Amino acid sequence: MDFRDSPEEAAFRTRLRTWLAEIAGKFPTSGDEYWAKQGEWHQALYGAGFFGLSWPKEYGGQELPPVFDVILDEELAIAGAPPRPSLGYLVVGLGHHGSKELQQRFLPGMINGTERWCQGFSEPDAGSDLASLTTTATRDGDEYVIHGHKVWTSYSDVADWCLLLARTDPDAPRHRGISAFIVPMKQSGIEQRPLKMISGVTKEFGQVLFDGARVSADQMVGNPGDGWRIAMTVVGHEREPSTLGFAARYGKLVRQLAARTEGRPPEDLAWAAVQSEMLRLHVRRRLSEQLDGVNHGSEARSTSCS
Repeated sequence: MDFRDSPEEAAFRTRLRTWLAEIAGKFPTSGDEYWAKQGEWHQALYGAGFFGLSWPKEYGGQELPPVFDVILDEELAIAGAPPRPSLGYLVVGLGHHGSKELQQRFLPGMINGTERWCQGFSEPDAGSDLASLTTTATRDGDEYVIHGHKVWTSYSDVADWCLLLARTDPDAPRHRGISAFIVPMKQSGIEQRPLKMISGVTKEFGQVLFDGARVSADQMVGNPGDGWRIAMTVVGHEREPSTLGFAARYGKLVRQLAARTEGRPPEDLAWAAVQSEMLRLHVRRRLSEQLDGVNHGSEARSTSCS
């Protein structure tokens, strides 16, 4: 495999490096300061032409190959800039399963950063078993009424919208009774509680309590009971190369640690350097496969097992 940049990729990398040098130091890279300014960072990237690279032009993207997302992640890491906001899994979920009306309404604001989003999947008592979620959505005329508790909800305190999973059919098998909704977050019936991490960060994660919150029935994504299928699309995309481009940050961290050692690096650090290089090459291989049309998502896995 030839991992060198094409002329178009090299020109993009050069333009990106020039822009990053101009805005260096204007955006914090960690802590509560980073999370507080992430919306501004998103819009700055988009305004300069460096966000939504591989997404449809119809909704504000550029329809470039996924390799440009990886280049972006690599150069952000090299420059010590903040990472790009992680929204690809939401764009793919809505793009694959949402109606045309929902896509036209919500994808442009999601991509250009004028509307903030969070994901309401995890629950305190569900652990990694998503199918055991207990949040409910009950039909009431043209709306659904939501009761439940979500946790580890990134950006929930600033989000305008939430892609929420809730149980709409308590009598169906647990994987089949779940539906997905686009829920407005700024309404009565929703309580926000921050989650402080051991690092001291309080702005990244939150827990959200729904007590009579409402969502219009026409903001269901897909059909009733499609929630599990939508969740698998979302989770599967989180492992694709466009997100795995963050491998560059791991490599940079290893090099920074090695620079602090005197003489020969410790064995554990040397092995970390090997692992980071293995990850970088794995990302490149997966990217090459994706460009060739190879699908590693949940649908491909389920097809291969049938």
